[in-house]
Amino acid sequence: MAMWNPWRGCHKYSEGCRFCYIHKGDARRGVDTNVVTKADNFCAPVERYKRGEKKGEYKMKSGETVYLCFSSDFLLPDADEWRVECWRMMRDRSDLRFLFLTKRIERFMDCIPPDWGDGYENVTVGCTVENQAESYRRLPLFDTLPIVHKNIIIQPMLEKMNIERHLGDVELVVVGGESDRNARPLDYAWVLDVREQCLRQGVKFEFRQCGSNFVKDGKLYQLPVRQLMSQARKANINT
Repeated sequence: MAMWNPWRGCHKYSEGCRFCYIHKGDARRGVDTNVVTKADNFCAPVERYKRGEKKGEYKMKSGETVYLCFSSDFLLPDADEWRVECWRMMRDRSDLRFLFLTKRIERFMDCIPPDWGDGYENVTVGCTVENQAESYRRLPLFDTLPIVHKNIIIQPMLEKMNIERHLGDVELVVVGGESDRNARPLDYAWVLDVREQCLRQGVKFEFRQCGSNFVKDGKLYQLPVRQLMSQARKANINT
């Protein structure tokens, strides 16, 4: 697993962004998240060792999954001038698997390279939806897009949701809660309901993390951030 953030900065876009951890972290450091800048490691996937016994080899090992733009949005308009080069690197490193998530799926067709065709085999796109209204807005479009590998990300999950009609060519659904002292509650019943939708359609399901305010059997639990992922794993409901 590798991380590649070719630029930093983003803009809050919808209700799921209200308590964005990137914005919170930047605010503590006095950084304006709304200023989008190209990163120093922009060319990370094609960087090679310059000396030693590995000289000339790629620093990112063949076969790795590369989590792309997880501190921003890959379809951010501010990054339009840089994205062309990112696509070229992803095409050149066809031995890597790239994964990016986006809340801006309506920009997808305007952002793909000329040779995209039916999609790059080594690129997975995750469409993020946080409530039923955003699923109605984003997922019907996502259904139609030429993408080889599709995921749906419901994180933070803000209410009970039905996405079953959109699971036809989706490989994975990820569900998770919000991590913030003011986090909106995540009800475990909502998680199980989406899991049942995935089971009926034969789609893989992953419960990524509980919410800081987590409801189970009608009781509210307040969980520390460090336990959100481990408590979700203990549920043992991934398929």
